[in-house]
Amino acid sequence: MAKVKSFFATRIYQAALAELDDAVGIEELEKSCYAIATDDEAGQAWCDENDYLGYTSYASLNDLDWRFPIFKDLIKVLDKHAQAFAEDLEFDLDGKALKLDSIWINILPEAGIHTSHIHPHSVISGTTYVKMPTGTSAIKFEDPRLAMMMAAPMRKEQARNEMKQFIYLKPKAGEVLLWESWLRHEVPMNMSEDDRISVSFNYGWGKL
Repeated sequence: MAKVKSFFATRIYQAALAELDDAVGIEELEKSCYAIATDDEAGQAWCDENDYLGYTSYASLNDLDWRFPIFKDLIKVLDKHAQAFAEDLEFDLDGKALKLDSIWINILPEAGIHTSHIHPHSVISGTTYVKMPTGTSAIKFEDPRLAMMMAAPMRKEQARNEMKQFIYLKPKAGEVLLWESWLRHEVPMNMSEDDRISVSFNYGWGKL
């Protein structure tokens, strides 16, 4: 009898922040994101210069945990989720540690987007969700084999998730998503009138 097996899995981790540690106050985190965005003139200038609708601290700040203690609490929780995901991926870390090396705020207003990209020089990337209003956009992941499919037909509309070329996930506020940093992803246009707020981050493979 013929057998069809699946290999080369692409794993995406989704969990509530509070699943592995004490809950991080999402309302306090939201207020902190807005406060930082208001004060970060360099970040605002970068967004204006690069036609980025909304706000990101990606190019301007690298000390969120120093500015507001809640980010220190958040990083402590994220470390546990990253370790859990690394175990699921069966990484052989060879005595080295996964370490968070960047974390930044994203505030997307109505019509804001974040175009397709990867996170080079990192091992695990992710986002924790602070505010996800009704009607806001999901995050879109692309099958990493897509560029090599060439003459392949389109998949059926009702294809199994593992066979689709794009996957859309819409986490709730207070949840975290993790994926390997080579996985291409984007945030389509925010169709809600309210802001979509998230905090994104990268983990590198460093020394203990």
